[in-house]
Amino acid sequence: MTTPALFVSHGSPNFAIESGSSGPALTAWAQANAPAQSLKGVVLMSPHWMSTGLAVMTQPAPPTWHDFGGFPPALYALQYPAPGSPELAQELLDLLAAAGLPAQPDAQRPFDHGAWVPMMHLYPQANVPLVQISLPANATPAQLYAIGEALSPLREQGVLLVGSGSMTHNLSDIRREGGPAAPHVLAFSAWIEAQMKAGDLQAMLDYRVRAPESARVHPTDEHFVTIYFALGAAHWGQTSQVPVNYITREVMLGTLSMDAFSL
Repeated sequence: MTTPALFVSHGSPNFAIESGSSGPALTAWAQANAPAQSLKGVVLMSPHWMSTGLAVMTQPAPPTWHDFGGFPPALYALQYPAPGSPELAQELLDLLAAAGLPAQPDAQRPFDHGAWVPMMHLYPQANVPLVQISLPANATPAQLYAIGEALSPLREQGVLLVGSGSMTHNLSDIRREGGPAAPHVLAFSAWIEAQMKAGDLQAMLDYRVRAPESARVHPTDEHFVTIYFALGAAHWGQTSQVPVNYITREVMLGTLSMDAFSL
């Protein structure tokens, strides 16, 4: 059985304790489509680990890093004690090297909140080995797609490849009082969904130019471009159509789209 590839919006750190409808949807999806007992591990790319080159977490017991400030005390008490996997990390390093994408091992890296927050919903028992791969600074969408593609053979071994980011991520635009989803957020998310369902890789690679409101919903693009890691892992947009299964389309705080889908 081939494990799905996944893009998940992790929103703000508060998503760990304010799950809305998206948290339960992720839990239900994992139980139905990638249960913990069927997995060898999870490999996840997060925008909260950006590096000059490509790096892979290799330590066996990464600590939980509360890499944020000014949030409720309850968040800082949370721990996500999933094991790492040096063996799986070495497989990543070997596959990347074979694809001409050499990466450095990092034996000190902890789990950042772009990893442990969504994983608390996907695998709340913390019983699946988790290995993070860094987001290379200044990597293009095509280069990130190639990284996912290089690791795609792991899906045949029961490894879930995850791009963790946010469908929209403009923190200065957040409506803390809540309210309905902003039209510009819905316009961007709907355009992305249309391209995803059409299998239009070129349009997706050119999202900055083609997608409506792209500059407003992503003043910087690190929270969006992890999507290409997931797309490459699924060989999406190539010769055959890859089904896209939306898990949630919730919008939090008026402007924070929590879209998640599997491939």
